Amino acid sequence: MIANMKKFLRFLIIVGFALLLFWLGKQFGSKNVNQEILSNSMIVREIAELASLEVQGNATIKRSNVANDGSWMSNMKKAFVENTIWVTVPYVAKYGVDVDSLNFKVEITDKKIVVKLPEPKLLSYELRVDRMETANRKGWLLFSDDETYTDVQKKLYTESRGQMEGNKLYVNQSKEKVVKIIKEYYKPWLKDHELIVEFDGEKAPTLN
Repeated sequence: MIANMKKFLRFLIIVGFALLLFWLGKQFGSKNVNQEILSNSMIVREIAELASLEVQGNATIKRSNVANDGSWMSNMKKAFVENTIWVTVPYVAKYGVDVDSLNFKVEITDKKIVVKLPEPKLLSYELRVDRMETANRKGWLLFSDDETYTDVQKKLYTESRGQMEGNKLYVNQSKEKVVKIIKEYYKPWLKDHELIVEFDGEKAPTLN
């Protein structure tokens, strides 16, 4: 929570500073000041990196050594050697753009502002194991085994992270957030400029 608050305050300071310079440029008729803000790729880069999307939810996994097919053999295994485990863990995932000097560029013309960014991706993924919920069902001949839970947790992390990495919905939501914040930064210039934001060369829809 504290980290997110610092991040938000940092964003407000950057945007506020840019708007202050823009206002000074208008007040004193300085085209040089406004042009400097307009083409300041370092500020835009900083804004793009700060515009991460945080997603929270629950990751769940079930592992069992018996088939639930109602057969005689399955019922015998359930009674004596079944080892079925359910694990549910809250997660926190963050999506955004990983910007460097090679995959980021701002191009300014008389009529267009083109911001080129890499495709958003999963930047971090954390399982909140301190809030993990577990359940198990064991046969008469089996005892509790902490190593089994550890193996299940590792499998849950690997599988759920893979699903989040391939989640197009969250990637698209991350794009929308980045475009929205960059558009807010360039708002004073959009009366006479068209803003184009590209992710890996593909033009993103401009939000109204």
